Amino acid sequence: MDQLFPQGLPFMKMHGAGNDFVVIDSRGRGPVVTPVLARAVGDRNRGVGFDQLAEIHDAEGADFALDFWNSDGSRAGACGNATRCVSDFMMRQLGRDDVRLVTQRGHLAAIRLPDGRVSVNMGQPQRDWREVPLSMAVDTAHLPLPGDPVAVGMGNPHCVFFVPDAEAVDVTAEGRRFETDPLFPERTNVEFASLVGPDRLRMRVWERGAGITLACGSGACATAVAAAERGLTGRHVTLDLDGGVLEIDWRADGVWMAGPVAHVFDGVLSPAFLRALA
Repeated sequence: MDQLFPQGLPFMKMHGAGNDFVVIDSRGRGPVVTPVLARAVGDRNRGVGFDQLAEIHDAEGADFALDFWNSDGSRAGACGNATRCVSDFMMRQLGRDDVRLVTQRGHLAAIRLPDGRVSVNMGQPQRDWREVPLSMAVDTAHLPLPGDPVAVGMGNPHCVFFVPDAEAVDVTAEGRRFETDPLFPERTNVEFASLVGPDRLRMRVWERGAGITLACGSGACATAVAAAERGLTGRHVTLDLDGGVLEIDWRADGVWMAGPVAHVFDGVLSPAFLRALA
């Protein structure tokens, strides 16, 4: 790969509510990210470190397309906070306050709000067991697992637990346990949420392929959907995550997620780093 990028491979470091990303802009040249590259860049000691990597592509009928990777080199079907961060970058580049993009989830829309936050429509939640996906036909509102969790698909699978106190949960042990449960053939993200006020939840998350993260946008959407369906909240919910606050609004046209974005720095993966991946 160093021969393709003799001057190194540029990237951006971004985060949304502490959910951090490396972003590689591959427009005009085609995809460059591989599982090997994703794992190497995702190493927080020997690479850059990220919760997810987002790669920007050209797209027909949209302003851009996005692919997502986890730090273990696996693919991530959706990443709401990375979508918001890259959308902010693209809006600034295009001189607009709205963009349209394509992910594995389909066509999405993002806008900049008057207070500077970015909101993205993550699409309708997937509630059928085949769509999540699950390995067998079960009631997604009450999974046959300890703790009576809810399964929600947001372009990636989620297993949402409602608990008395999210702070008291051993997220590492419980997250790792349920991520690989046979009920989830593609593994799953695992959320633990407790009601802390009217239409307000405290949420902690274990992401498949990444572990504990400070925030998870698709997980926040899944948790808000599950809470509304359980009758714990309405369809407009505020979530307090380890890294910040996300606002979810489940509307007729999809689940909208709003929150802060940050472009932290630009960098270049050196030719020597890329050469070592060969």
